[in-house]
Amino acid sequence: MEKSNYIILNPQGIETESMQIISRELMHLSLPENLAPIIKRVIHTTADFEYGQLFEAHPDALENAQKAIKEGCNIYTDTSMIIAGLSKPSLAKYACEAKCFVHDEGIKTEAKAKGITRSIVGIDKASSDKSFKIFVIGNAPTALVRLCELYKEGVVKPDLVIGVPVGFVGAAESKDMLRDSGMPYMLVRGRKGGSTVGVAILNAILYGLGK
Repeated sequence: MEKSNYIILNPQGIETESMQIISRELMHLSLPENLAPIIKRVIHTTADFEYGQLFEAHPDALENAQKAIKEGCNIYTDTSMIIAGLSKPSLAKYACEAKCFVHDEGIKTEAKAKGITRSIVGIDKASSDKSFKIFVIGNAPTALVRLCELYKEGVVKPDLVIGVPVGFVGAAESKDMLRDSGMPYMLVRGRKGGSTVGVAILNAILYGLGK
């Protein structure tokens, strides 16, 4: 089999070649060595090299996240899509569990009664459980805003917040709020992001622990 055909048909070959292409095309940027694998994983997921310039992280974010994962923390996500995309073997290796509450009947009932989003109520519930040390927000700016409010009130103290909600209303502003909150963060500036980006960031952290 010719090498080019092998790369196309072999999953590992595809990823290896893709990462080589990404590395070559990022040579003009001086990426932090510890964050480069995360940024490359996001670009690999999106095929969008702008993430190389939009990604930003708090100085303590990666170290905090690695420690929390090794200690077997729970992870809260604002969408079930994020849970579906996370590496199950990696989570199991460190006895971590990812959860999302927005589809729970109690959350739906409370959100309707209060006239607020399910994402907000889900964050409230997760923040009351100290086992949640990492929060991944890929869809709802309201969830990220609420998390910042709860941190300011002293209710929650995450080891990492991955703030990458996507959209035109409130997404960029919620990320600015996260940056200014004092919480350890990884974010993507502006409108871009989404659940797949949140998955890529957390998976890259998980994969990095195994090296």
